[in-house]
Amino acid sequence: MDTPMKQSQADILSRLYDMKQKQLAQALQQGNSLHCQVLEAEAEAISNALKSVR
Repeated sequence: MDTPMKQSQADILSRLYDMKQKQLAQALQQGNSLHCQVLEAEAEAISNALKSVR
């Protein structure tokens, strides 16, 4: 994969990861533990994808 494509994917994944972190913070404030677990799993998957793109 060429570098501009990797950078574009990394940018998208980074923004998605930031969004998940904000959602997780909101779920923590609301005390919704099941939602927190789901968001943590999603954030971890995004983080792993981001590592593989870089």
